[in-house]
Amino acid sequence: MTEPEPVVELTGITKRFPGVVANSDVHLAVREGEVHAVCGENGAGKSTLMKILYGMQQPDEGTITVGGEVVELRNPQDAIKAGIGMVHQHFMLADNLTVRENVLLGAEGLYGMGRKARARLTELAERTGLRVDPDTLVENLGVADRQRVEIVKVLYRGARIVILDEPTAVLVPQEVDALFETVRAMQADGYTFLFISHKLDEVRAIADEVTIIRRGTTVGTVDPKTVSSRQLAEMMVGSQLPSPETRESTVTDRVVLRVRDLRLDADDSDRALCDDVTLTVHAGEIVGIAGVEGNGQTELVETIMGMRKASAGTIELIDASGKGDTAEPTLRTITKLGTLARREAGIGYIPEDRHRHGLLLRQPLWSNRILGHQTRKPVSSGNLIYPSAARTDTERIVEEYDVRTPGVDVLAGALSGGNQQKLIVGRELSGDPVLLIASHPTRGVDVARRR
Repeated sequence: MTEPEPVVELTGITKRFPGVVANSDVHLAVREGEVHAVCGENGAGKSTLMKILYGMQQPDEGTITVGGEVVELRNPQDAIKAGIGMVHQHFMLADNLTVRENVLLGAEGLYGMGRKARARLTELAERTGLRVDPDTLVENLGVADRQRVEIVKVLYRGARIVILDEPTAVLVPQEVDALFETVRAMQADGYTFLFISHKLDEVRAIADEVTIIRRGTTVGTVDPKTVSSRQLAEMMVGSQLPSPETRESTVTDRVVLRVRDLRLDADDSDRALCDDVTLTVHAGEIVGIAGVEGNGQTELVETIMGMRKASAGTIELIDASGKGDTAEPTLRTITKLGTLARREAGIGYIPEDRHRHGLLLRQPLWSNRILGHQTRKPVSSGNLIYPSAARTDTERIVEEYDVRTPGVDVLAGALSGGNQQKLIVGRELSGDPVLLIASHPTRGVDVARRR
């Protein structure tokens, strides 16, 4: 029995940028109705390859074939006409518009604005499991429903080939299971998926085939049922991974953070977003905060950081001057301090949404090194900021944390999501924090760097 012809085939794709070759002679063939995963380290070229397939960038060399015909995808509109849609890692939704308005925006000519459009939207909502009122503002949706709105958007425009870029990055396990059910149901209807992820156990659970990209070029395509997650990871990095080590506990009796009876009320109602939260974090301890999306984890973190004002309760932090002491530390109340003052007191912060709260995407990497650290060495003396020192320290972070970039003058928005995350992690750890608050810290980070 002969293999079916690929519905999408990329042959010899090469893409160069100043100072870096993002893709070099990449080959990828995807059959109709399959889930095809693409895996690789941060900076391996996955995002560039998917942007080329979606018409956001054009290759310097190579061809793209869709449905057996060579196509030239000069922009996303060309990709949409070819039946290709993309759900980006960072959702492309307007928070101040409703679900219906987001789906119809730019596609008013397909089904109009009336009954036919509503019927199509209802059909696609049922297919994807989107169970929200179409007149709900997107800003009121959780991350899982926002993702479904994105999927509905690309299907509404006629996509039969769907690129999912890091779709499970911020989903809890129940939401991942629900997404996979949606993908499998759509796969049974003949939809084809390109699935980009660093979570190899999930890749092996959902994918029919996996293509590995390493340093810009394809190194092989495998059946995920015949390889382990460790073998996939070793293909990604090109070497054996170190064996897991058993480490002694680092937890001490010294209290670093104490939260007591914390309450946070919603602005528009009497409902409490957090209520009677009490927790203690000791030096050398990792305290996990888990829960289904919308149960107050984000609000709790933002209240501890001073981004939200607590309605009741106290927050205490160890005095940074006693960080290295073995004696009983002094705790200072920081409940009324602002975010910058809490950072100066010794809190580092890796935000859940790096684009909104972690980076200036249109500024160079060295400018982003300064964010949140503008009053501290080595980038500042308190009154003056030293760009040269910021550049030098950014170069150190790039080297130490393996941020794949041609240089520190590159705009933060030009980096892949995983490399943006590594820049933030390097910046926050460089401040030698007494407490590091990390919300989804491995989002978009490859398996080798998570270790």
